[in-house]
Amino acid sequence: MFAEQPTKARSKNPPATATLDGGLKFTVTGSHGERLSTDMPPAVGGAGSAPNPGWLLRASLASCTATVIAMRAAQVGVSLTSLEVSVTSESDTRGLIGADNVSAGLAGLRTHVKIGAEDATPDQLQEIVRWGDAHSPVSCTIRDAPANTVEIEIV
Repeated sequence: MFAEQPTKARSKNPPATATLDGGLKFTVTGSHGERLSTDMPPAVGGAGSAPNPGWLLRASLASCTATVIAMRAAQVGVSLTSLEVSVTSESDTRGLIGADNVSAGLAGLRTHVKIGAEDATPDQLQEIVRWGDAHSPVSCTIRDAPANTVEIEIV
């Protein structure tokens, strides 16, 4: 269907909206009832009552990549017996607080995949993982670094 009508594959994603609860704690909501909280650790002024946004980015990358790997395995007829994806990174708090002209961005993102299946060779599993990483929307977004515009509305 999408091959014949590629415009049907494109859609606008609903927003994720973060609203201040107090301090550095936010509630993030989606248009379909999704809801989560974020907070920063006490070392930077938060209460540490919820995951920080950087952890959620890594969690998003890990879960999205794992999902696409599992989808690909099913597409090619491989029954996974195990799949675990973990993402690590490094950060420099000086960027967060505006010190020393250091980037606030996470650095050294590393995705580690542990995968098993009884009906696939190691080469087949490696290909499934590579395909999953190459087609994970979150992984592609991080790799492609698309423009991010900021619109400001004063209330």
